[in-house]
Amino acid sequence: MAKALVTGAAGFIGFHLCRRMLDAGHDVVGLDSLSDYYDVTLKESRLELLAGPGFTLVRDRVEAAGVLRALFTEHRFDLVFHLAAQAGVRYSIDAPRDYLDSNIIGTFELLEAARAHPPRHMLLASTSSAYGANTEMPYREAMRADHQMSFYAATKKATEAMAHSYAHLYGLPVTMFRFFTVYGPWGRPDMALFKFTKAILNGTPIDVYNHGDMCRDFTYIDDLVEALVRLAARAPEDGKPTGPEDSLSPVAPWRVVNIGNSQPVQLTAFIAAIEAATGCTATRNLLPMQPGDVPATWADTTLMTRLAGQIDPTPVEEGVRRFVAWYRAHYPA
Repeated sequence: MAKALVTGAAGFIGFHLCRRMLDAGHDVVGLDSLSDYYDVTLKESRLELLAGPGFTLVRDRVEAAGVLRALFTEHRFDLVFHLAAQAGVRYSIDAPRDYLDSNIIGTFELLEAARAHPPRHMLLASTSSAYGANTEMPYREAMRADHQMSFYAATKKATEAMAHSYAHLYGLPVTMFRFFTVYGPWGRPDMALFKFTKAILNGTPIDVYNHGDMCRDFTYIDDLVEALVRLAARAPEDGKPTGPEDSLSPVAPWRVVNIGNSQPVQLTAFIAAIEAATGCTATRNLLPMQPGDVPATWADTTLMTRLAGQIDPTPVEEGVRRFVAWYRAHYPA
């Protein structure tokens, strides 16, 4: 059994990953500041489900000097999943400093701690937004990703470069994973599925950007976690690519991997799935594209499948149905 660090343990993805790791018998140290970016009570509810043997919560900020170094010194982790970050494309327009602190400085603190006490494998969250202005689809890891459209995306792309330098200089095995529009039960209130479900059930209009002409590679949370667990056992090895599609660095044990559904869905179809799950009809407030947003995402998952094996994607209709069932149980009023 491994000892794992999960930063952002009270977050949407972190919570599901912790629960999966604990169910498998691993010891998990979860680091989270419980920031008030969104409803703290939702994060506390997630943590209540994690509490018990094998789970240790540390409430602090990843960017706080020395916090991660002390944890690495005490626990000597086998695996590290770095999920803590200031999330959200649109919020990065209003509060860019939060992204600098959490995403850039926080990742620096993590890398410095790992340099002192190297784990067996580090998996760091990036984002599909790193592909930025690219119009060729599906997105492949080997594509250039130089024109990010938001400061959020820019900070995540920067963490990829930072991690590569540490992988090269200190031999740290690093997998950067770019995930694509993750959704499911216990999701974030600022994400489209949560906002749409709440509004539709309350009979209030939903804001539909770019007049609904958008496409997303929606990825169900269980599928993402399954991919992470499998990838954790496939640490990059310097000079040993797995095939022509491999993004393995030529000078470091570092690679980037897309984790997506590889089946992009129109936003209108996604809304229709919510209407079917709720039994209600949405009133649409059609709006232009938001600054920093992109019209479409689509993951090429060839490398993920090569490394992790085939993961049958959860159909959007089923994933949305599960979320709506959770939402109605968690917010019965």
